[in-house]
Amino acid sequence: MLEGKIQYSFKTLELPWKENERRVSCITAGIYRTIKHGSPKFKQSFWLQDVPGRSEILIHAGNFTSQILGCILPGKAHADINQDGIIDVTNSVATIKELYKFLPNEFQTIIK
Repeated sequence: MLEGKIQYSFKTLELPWKENERRVSCITAGIYRTIKHGSPKFKQSFWLQDVPGRSEILIHAGNFTSQILGCILPGKAHADINQDGIIDVTNSVATIKELYKFLPNEFQTIIK
């Protein structure tokens, strides 16, 4: 890794803040230990550990807010893919695959 150099850039999609309510809110800001995870539903994913008041928070493939129950979706860009007036993320499966290649088995995720 080159110190201070961007190695990879991507966008994320999360639910809005709704007081950390399960399944309808994004998670609280913080630094979370994150591990690579083989999800039965989402396959390659990353699992954020010890999220206050929450469990099973993943970074997983998906493009639409309807696919989020408090998790985080990564993608290449923001766009209204299905023309419903709600911003989505593009190329999420490819983004997860790329992240899986170069991220270590365990790392820290900073949520601001």
